[in-house]
Amino acid sequence: MDASILLIEDDPILAENTKELLELSRYHVYTALNGKDGLQMAREKVPDLIVSDIMMPQLDGYQVYEALQRSNQTRGIPFIFLSAKADPADVRKGMNLGADDYITKPFREEDLILAIERRLAKHAWFKKHELKNGLDTKSGSELEELREHFRSYGTQVEVAKHEEIYWENRNASNVYLISEGLIKTYRLDEHGKELITGIPKKGEVIGFYSFNPPCIYPETAEALENTVLYKISTEEFVQLLLNNQDLTVAFAQLLNDHLSILKTHLLDMAYSSVLKKTTNTILQFAEEIQEDPEQFIKVSRSDLASVAGISTESFIRSLSLLRKEGLIEIVGRNIKILDHQKLHAIK
Repeated sequence: MDASILLIEDDPILAENTKELLELSRYHVYTALNGKDGLQMAREKVPDLIVSDIMMPQLDGYQVYEALQRSNQTRGIPFIFLSAKADPADVRKGMNLGADDYITKPFREEDLILAIERRLAKHAWFKKHELKNGLDTKSGSELEELREHFRSYGTQVEVAKHEEIYWENRNASNVYLISEGLIKTYRLDEHGKELITGIPKKGEVIGFYSFNPPCIYPETAEALENTVLYKISTEEFVQLLLNNQDLTVAFAQLLNDHLSILKTHLLDMAYSSVLKKTTNTILQFAEEIQEDPEQFIKVSRSDLASVAGISTESFIRSLSLLRKEGLIEIVGRNIKILDHQKLHAIK
């Protein structure tokens, strides 16, 4: 059965042309020429998706959207604003209300069709993953479904080496999936010194800290090399978790595993020797982050030292000792492990 779309547009010519375009794409289209009629039709027809102008008589697009959110029957309908109001503040207002997309006039036909297809596919994904939907409950499967959602419906972001992704004490508006690259997260102490809180790797989700947005980021995330991520809004991520209990459990287990690793790392930082801290750090990068442990570790000495919890000078001295012992190879700024077993044995 073809999806149904409600088009709310007060320009009769544009409404007719857009309706014809959508019907040629095999959608069943209802039309309304003002916000009041559009709201009533949405309640009566409960379409699969709504495309609405903003500046309209009787009720504007924002008011229509807000009214639909007050009803359980209509609040889940994907909603796309279609408007000549292209000011960034207007776009932010529409998206902050919770709308799925905002397309400015004049628009390209293919852009509108693509936006509709993506929003309908996203809505179908949510319905498929509602609570107790019979999905495979294995955590690996759930987390891979989550990653696929980021890749399919998220926005791709490319970040250059040493560029920040988000900042401590800023509004936590997005959650990110690491697709390619290497990242560090850190906090600044009262003296401005970096305290490394994590080295998330490819395939991990970062930037989620609360089920109750809006919240702030408690740390900064910075790319250690050129990195590619996919981002979705924090609100969308929370909804994903709320709609799928198995995913929530799997994600909670993942966070618990990371916390255990962090506790072990903190104990090592507190009680291990400088040499042990150095070897633990390069082993961590080689075994947990690098896809091929035989490849060189291409991370700055200062970043590695921060992870180890020692000064850069002490880290460099330890590296020199390990190289003299034939346990590592150093080429320029890059490090390669030659003997994993002996490094693991260092106390």
